[in-house]
Amino acid sequence: MLRKSQQRYPQNWSDIALLVKQSVDWRCSKCGLQCIRPGDDTSKLSRSQRMALTLTVHHSNFVPEDNRRSNLCALCTACHLSFHTRRRGNVSPGQLSLF
Repeated sequence: MLRKSQQRYPQNWSDIALLVKQSVDWRCSKCGLQCIRPGDDTSKLSRSQRMALTLTVHHSNFVPEDNRRSNLCALCTACHLSFHTRRRGNVSPGQLSLF
């Protein structure tokens, strides 16, 4: 069963998010960090390093139902977390964690 927060995302969210990440060549749109791409060898990275280098997709207006491309931006985990800690959004405390 999907959590209530997950129900707000469309069924094709993975496809949408992948297109956004590909459009920025797997770099954070805020800090420019090069994040892990599909197929990259992460065997020498710790779990926390992998989490820090994970690219996520953020809804600029904090509304997960609004999946217009202009509302979506690719962010590394740290930058995404900073957006949600400065403003209460659609992510509950602890949902985005670096560890």
